[in-house]
Amino acid sequence: MPTKNILRELCRYNIDTYADVICRNALLYPDQEAFVCGNTRITFSEFNTRVNKLVHALHEMGVRKGDVLGILSWNCLEYADVYGAAMKGGFIASPFNTRLQANELEHIINYSEATTLFVGAELLEVVNSLRRRLPKVRNFISFEGPAPNMIAHRGLLASHPGHEPDVCVDEDDLVGIIYTSGTTGLPRGALYTHRRFIEDAKTLAIDMGLQPGHKRIQITPLFHIAGNTHFRSSLYTAGCNVLLKFFDPATTLQIIQDERATHMDIVPTHLVAMLNLPDLGKYDISSMKLMWYGASPMPLEVLKKGMKVFGPIFAQGYGQSESGPAISHLSKEDHDVLDRPEAEQKKLMSAGRPDIGVQVRIVDNAGNDVKPGEVGEIIVRSKQIMVEYWHKPDDTKASIKDGWLYTGDMGYYDEQGYIYIVDRRKDLIISGGENVYPREVEEVLYRHPTVLEAAVIGIPDPYWVERVHAVVVLKQGASTTDEELIAFCKEHIAGYKAPKSVEFVDSLPKNPAGKILKRELRAKYRADLEGRV
Repeated sequence: MPTKNILRELCRYNIDTYADVICRNALLYPDQEAFVCGNTRITFSEFNTRVNKLVHALHEMGVRKGDVLGILSWNCLEYADVYGAAMKGGFIASPFNTRLQANELEHIINYSEATTLFVGAELLEVVNSLRRRLPKVRNFISFEGPAPNMIAHRGLLASHPGHEPDVCVDEDDLVGIIYTSGTTGLPRGALYTHRRFIEDAKTLAIDMGLQPGHKRIQITPLFHIAGNTHFRSSLYTAGCNVLLKFFDPATTLQIIQDERATHMDIVPTHLVAMLNLPDLGKYDISSMKLMWYGASPMPLEVLKKGMKVFGPIFAQGYGQSESGPAISHLSKEDHDVLDRPEAEQKKLMSAGRPDIGVQVRIVDNAGNDVKPGEVGEIIVRSKQIMVEYWHKPDDTKASIKDGWLYTGDMGYYDEQGYIYIVDRRKDLIISGGENVYPREVEEVLYRHPTVLEAAVIGIPDPYWVERVHAVVVLKQGASTTDEELIAFCKEHIAGYKAPKSVEFVDSLPKNPAGKILKRELRAKYRADLEGRV
């Protein structure tokens, strides 16, 4: 890239676009590492060239500004290329959940209206089985090497020029569709512009104290809103992303040690897995400045153990696919309460306070603000919430009212502005006419010394209508009984909230981000009950 007039070159793209961010990084930090993936290391200059080549290749294939690029892959370097090409080429990146079944993939790919589909090595077989049922997809491109009946991503980079493409990208141009998790039904696509993604990246950069040269371990999948926002925030601040395809606790800690990583984003199940390594103490993670957690509620006992083992490096972010995702965060300083009275430690159970640039209210069913301590629905207003649901105007109207996004999360707040998530509105259990919030019951279960993981759901009951049911994974070598766990819960919470039944399993179903899929648990136990009837 020419640098004779670097200031002029820095003005090539419009402000508040990721085209500007990618070009800026290449000019100001050309030899600094942008991505590490396995044994491959890519500088910001090299990344910019790879992105430019892919944009030129797509143009040659007839892909135009505003077209949708579908991505079905686990984390890899090529994934970053496609995100970059969407950002600089004016395309819309549409990443898909890799764990969806074939019929679900058929639905979501057709719903996205993707004309080009990039496919990871592990997903080639399922995509080939669906080709005839994906009429809108004209171009099939394989990651990580050639594949039968597909164009090789590697070949496109080798055969096209790397100069800047002649594309004008504006801050209000569409750049991404992020899908809801689908834990309660079919996923919906949350649509975003450059400006909204930039606003979110600014917020996360402030929350995490990101600087050029910071090195992040990217565990969360790039198709998830969490992985997407951490990818964008590192790119925005000229940090390096170390991309991991799959999570393994020992491998992850070894990479932190070898790369001298500074940041990592995790979900609670990641922390549980790392804390249960028998040789945890052998890894040197002293380079870590921040371990950021989110995506699902963190059990308090797990968090306390994590802070004792890894030190005061934890911070939390709360958000969702529709919110940008930034809504609130609990800072490192907020976590520094382990040696303080229990009343001050309570904030560890909160989702922190609203992020800068984000307004949060908690309202009742009529839309009226509730008082501190009262449970209601969390609603959000900011410059980074989604534009709308892709091709779902009725759902958009139901979720965004007068500029406020209705999250579907139930919670309350205290007089200092700390927000406490009680549960998803759809996860609420009504047993014998009483409201039971599963998270409260799960918190108690995690305090039992034998419990590794727990999920609480409501299942049909002829008397109670819904019965509080706990699904539990025990720690290796531990044993207990359902009677013991139920009695333990009754010692700490009201009897009607305690599980009326407990089932022990080897593992809980999770999505790629590590969130426990209660929808699958509910479906399983409903089917079991129907079978017995």
